Amino acid sequence: MTEQLTDTETVRVDLGPRSYDILIGRGLLEQAGARLAALLPGSRAAIITDENLAKTHLEALQASFDEAGVSHVTFKVPAGESTKRFSMFERLCDDVLGAKLERGDAIVALGGGVVGDLAGFVAASVRRGMNFIQVPTSLLAQVDSSVGGKTGINSRHGKNLIGAFHQPRLVLADTALLDTLSPREFRAGYAEVAKYGLIDDADFFAWLEENHAGIFSGGPERERAVATSCRAKARIVAEDEFEAGARALLNLGHTFGHALEAAVDYNGERLVHGEGVAIGMRLAHDFSVSLGLCAEDDARRVEAHLKKVGLPTHMSDIPGQLPPAETLLDIIAQDKKVTKGTLTFILKRGIGRSFVERGVERERVLAFLERELA
Repeated sequence: MTEQLTDTETVRVDLGPRSYDILIGRGLLEQAGARLAALLPGSRAAIITDENLAKTHLEALQASFDEAGVSHVTFKVPAGESTKRFSMFERLCDDVLGAKLERGDAIVALGGGVVGDLAGFVAASVRRGMNFIQVPTSLLAQVDSSVGGKTGINSRHGKNLIGAFHQPRLVLADTALLDTLSPREFRAGYAEVAKYGLIDDADFFAWLEENHAGIFSGGPERERAVATSCRAKARIVAEDEFEAGARALLNLGHTFGHALEAAVDYNGERLVHGEGVAIGMRLAHDFSVSLGLCAEDDARRVEAHLKKVGLPTHMSDIPGQLPPAETLLDIIAQDKKVTKGTLTFILKRGIGRSFVERGVERERVLAFLERELA
């Protein structure tokens, strides 16, 4: 299930001509220029990062490009989920074109999920597709959003509803960068780690229950957890690149979580993505209990672990008032997995036993949300 790492672990995402490597280890940021030069000889690079990360990690990345002789420009965006919008996407496309970068050049995302999603959509769109390299700086991005080629921006109708599948050419997951995360941001990323155990690997979830302290403190457990998560996602993406089937399982907790993010208007002070996923995973288990699919003991075990690491598990944990159940359900009805107007959820038969259920009755979801909000 988990295995001892060498200094740098390599996880291959096997997609035929679109295959690429995820490199996991400490110190990879300083190698980025040399690795880009070897992968795309003679290419220029546009670094896209946010204003907070520019203060901490940008200089090291730029220095690695200078040392490798990679010509580069840098574009900064505000930090936060609200950056994933049309106006910022338009601005960055114009910036890249204005810098006269060509199709064979590279867009390099230095940041968490927001920067990666936005920069990836720019890479997918400018000149109908440029090379894309992910340098994820958050735990959430290293184990989830940097892998698999989903890119996009938010709409007033919901999260990540506008975008494209555009695989990176390389992912550099420098785990040393996680040392600079705030406790809240690290916890939020951990929700995505726990997700992989809950989807289809009960042994990994049990390992997390025993070893989460080492992940948070920066012990060798951290690299093992990142590598295990990336292997799990790489396997599912290789089976279903465009989310026509099994890849939807990676959205465990996200249908509820995305609705909650939209309900607070993507206000990161109230709720960040990983917190929404944590609440969503607890909701998914309890909704499955209400449908007679999942044992109550499994749902309580999931809730207990998420609480133990400091994650929210109930909608009442979100500061401020939430809209009524009917409004939340209307947001859910805009979810990307909706098919021919019918609701689709990732449901549970137990820990490590998830499945995709299409055609979930609206009335049952509404009744469940009303009970949860009461």
